[in-house]
Amino acid sequence: MFESADGGARVFGLPPGVDFPAELIAGVLARLEGQPPEALGRVHLIVNTRRMARRIQTLLAQGPARLMPRVSLLTELGRDWTMADIAPPAPPLRRRLELIQLIASLLDAQPDLAPRTALYDLASSLATLMDEMEGEGVSPDVIDALDISDQSGHWERIRAFLNIVRHFTQGRGAPGSEARQRRVVQRKIDTWTLCPPDYPIILAGSTGSRGTTQMLMQAVAALPQGAVVLPGYDFDTPDAVWSAMGDAMLSEDHPQYRFRALRSVLGLGDVSRWTSAEPASSERARLVSLALRPAPITDQWLDEGPSLTGIGRAMEDVTLIEAPSHRIEALSIAMRLREAAETGQTAALITPDRGLTRRVAAALDRWGIIPDDSAGMPLHLSPPGRFLRHVAELSLRPLTAEALLTLLKHPLTHSGGRRGDHLRLTRELELHLRRNGPPFPTAATIAAWAAERSEPMAADWAAWVGNCMTGQEAPEAMPLTARVATHLKTAEAIADGAAPEAPSELWQKDAGMKARAVCDLLAAEAPHGGDITATDYAALFAALMQGEQVRNAEAPHSGILIWGTLEARVQGADMLILASLNEGSWPEAQTPDPWLNRALRHRAGLLLPERRIGLAAHDFQQAVLAKEVWLTRSIRSDESETVVSRWLNRIQNLMMGLPDQGGADALKAMRDRGQIWLDRAAQLEATERVPAAPRPAPCPPVEARPNRLSVTEIKRLIRDPYAIYAKHVLRLRPLDPLMKAPDALLRGIVLHEVLERFVQGSVDAPEKLTREALMDLAQEVLSVEVPWAEARALWLARLERVADWFIETEEARRALATPTAYEARGQAQMVDLGFTLVANADRIDIDARGCLHIYDYKTGKPPGPTEQAHFDKQLLLEAAIAERSGFEGLRPAKVARALYIGLGSDPKEEAAPLEDEPADEVWQGLRDLITAYRTLRKGYVSRRAMQKTIDTGDYDQLARYGEWDITDDPTRQEVS
Repeated sequence: MFESADGGARVFGLPPGVDFPAELIAGVLARLEGQPPEALGRVHLIVNTRRMARRIQTLLAQGPARLMPRVSLLTELGRDWTMADIAPPAPPLRRRLELIQLIASLLDAQPDLAPRTALYDLASSLATLMDEMEGEGVSPDVIDALDISDQSGHWERIRAFLNIVRHFTQGRGAPGSEARQRRVVQRKIDTWTLCPPDYPIILAGSTGSRGTTQMLMQAVAALPQGAVVLPGYDFDTPDAVWSAMGDAMLSEDHPQYRFRALRSVLGLGDVSRWTSAEPASSERARLVSLALRPAPITDQWLDEGPSLTGIGRAMEDVTLIEAPSHRIEALSIAMRLREAAETGQTAALITPDRGLTRRVAAALDRWGIIPDDSAGMPLHLSPPGRFLRHVAELSLRPLTAEALLTLLKHPLTHSGGRRGDHLRLTRELELHLRRNGPPFPTAATIAAWAAERSEPMAADWAAWVGNCMTGQEAPEAMPLTARVATHLKTAEAIADGAAPEAPSELWQKDAGMKARAVCDLLAAEAPHGGDITATDYAALFAALMQGEQVRNAEAPHSGILIWGTLEARVQGADMLILASLNEGSWPEAQTPDPWLNRALRHRAGLLLPERRIGLAAHDFQQAVLAKEVWLTRSIRSDESETVVSRWLNRIQNLMMGLPDQGGADALKAMRDRGQIWLDRAAQLEATERVPAAPRPAPCPPVEARPNRLSVTEIKRLIRDPYAIYAKHVLRLRPLDPLMKAPDALLRGIVLHEVLERFVQGSVDAPEKLTREALMDLAQEVLSVEVPWAEARALWLARLERVADWFIETEEARRALATPTAYEARGQAQMVDLGFTLVANADRIDIDARGCLHIYDYKTGKPPGPTEQAHFDKQLLLEAAIAERSGFEGLRPAKVARALYIGLGSDPKEEAAPLEDEPADEVWQGLRDLITAYRTLRKGYVSRRAMQKTIDTGDYDQLARYGEWDITDDPTRQEVS
């Protein structure tokens, strides 16, 4: 196939923007023209990605009939039988687990090196560094010999970790994947040196960015029938620019730097063309090449820019989308992909932003288009991945109601049969937990709830929940093998359900099988993991799931593709969409290296962080030269404004600086074409304006209006009548929070119980009216009723601050009257109106004259006399009930006084204004209020007289507050 190389390396290139697989085949066939048919079958093609290999095979299979060349991947060279004596690579998971044990021992010996919580992150980053050292052929001695003048001791701490590397590089156990690949390549090179193959070997599609790959490229290029074909080689780059890219510290992020390094290693003066193929637009290729020049020589724009011609023609097939948000960017892309699907055009979306690809896929779903996504869905976001992570978190802490319902509602839970019964019981249990708690369910509390149910399955279902989900907390360290076994056993039991009739869906379908493979690998490697805490295990398992992808099992659209940036080299699409062109997305933000800075990496011979930026720039340069291209970005993210990608920014700046050559007009035309699609997206998203709701004042029939209210609800009737309408007429109740919190309501309930038991106990035994007895009782009640340690301590401290004041004032209250009734119920009727007022007094004392003293405990600030007179009439109404009808066990009697006992930060007693508001007048005022609401014309106005405008009501959303303001006049509406 090739003539003699005269001792030199044989390296070819294809320019950016051409269909690399198609031109690779064209070059092979052209060089074999006139040779017998078996000549093609002797060719060995080595490519860098499986997609590239599949595309080559597909193109060759299109005809005519011919023998197929051998196509293999770089990573498959070790499968040759001559490599059988090289030990297979250890699974990456095993190395990380072993590193965790070594790092843990180091941290036990030197706790000041790093926090224990960083254990897994340290192991993962150290494993990555080890793989890189093995791939680049850098021994630990090189790292150890670096001369670092560090008075802070930072380098010595790093050395303590890096010494762990020696444990793995001195022949212990199976090699890592990079180490084995380097051994395989070295073995292959040695074999070729002794006996050069007489058949063509072509290494194609790789840039040689890694040391092992570059070593193989050198060997292949020097073979008698070997050649290297570089993708995206920029033949428009002048020699002066190639010479200026000699310093990796300055030029590593340039798209052509890796080719400059390869040329330097091989001693090449230039690279030959593999075929005569040119990109779709030569003018655009020159423009992009100039725009992407290395930063130190961008002054060449001034010299070479004016010589650029045909800028308008070069960019006529390029569209620039600058969307206001990620959502609009995704929608615009989806609309263009839909058009491509309708017209039979092959279109590919290229971006490293997986969030954007999911948005685009979701937007395409509205038209029933499933894109062919090369990456698929992250396994940790799939149903099995989420389910298994939830189960792993059961061991972290005591089960909460929220965690329990999260698992019970998962689609894989109880998927072994009778799922309908399971969902019905889950609903009933949720309502019970919301209304009654407890916040931390146990097997006993769930069994007690089930005992009151009539469903035949309730008892078995509750037992299944108690066995599988409660009592699973085990935060302490234990062997990883035991943790994995318990995790998987629990997950399968939860998926099977209480009455399994068939295998659950946990391990079924593509996502389930992928999750099963990951779990099997973890179980197989668990003996290398030693002991591990629940927190570390949850982080480890989540990281394993996050590192895997699962493809969609549904048949995708063959012409709508989603690729990663590396696949830009494959090409083959009619139009390309380069999306998310913002800094941090494309190029992606660099991961911080906790071990070596870029200068030390360069001195040690390791890869610089800018290498990934250079590879991404190379992928961008290839993709942007396709025939039809979209360049898209969002101006704002969810949090702030974005920064345009450096490559797009360079192209824009260069074009704006060439107005005489038509650069500024061409850029405006690109934006105008993009604006057309942004306008279309806005039209698709446009909604008809809905008139704002008026301030409601519903007028239900008189017979539907409430005829029974409590004294505490009278305040609500005055301030927010709509809440009374929603609760008593519509019979709507706010949904209680799933996870009860130690809020003011619970604090009030607990404090009432403490004071009631304390006062009642000290009446019979006056010697117990002491601060110590009060605090002991409070400790006892809080330990039972409040399962939150922080809240218990805080509430106990608050009570302790006011305990002396309460004892002192309680002695004064005892001198006036004797506590007689607690939580006393009373009611009074308005017979002619058919209305009943009910009350529940916290405490009623009786003095020697038979007069009543009514008390109400308040954990906050009690209302003042003016507020009580106009709004908060609770004590005044209780006094009216006491004098008119009496409370249970008490006959009607005169009320000597009624007061609030405020136990807030500023404790005080606040008396009700009984003299200014006599009981008869209060009762008449209530009668007038109820009479007013007994007429059809009286509406229940929303937020009639709220104490503060910032106060919220339980039914504000139902009243659509926010669409109207409190200054709006209420709109009466008769309802039936």
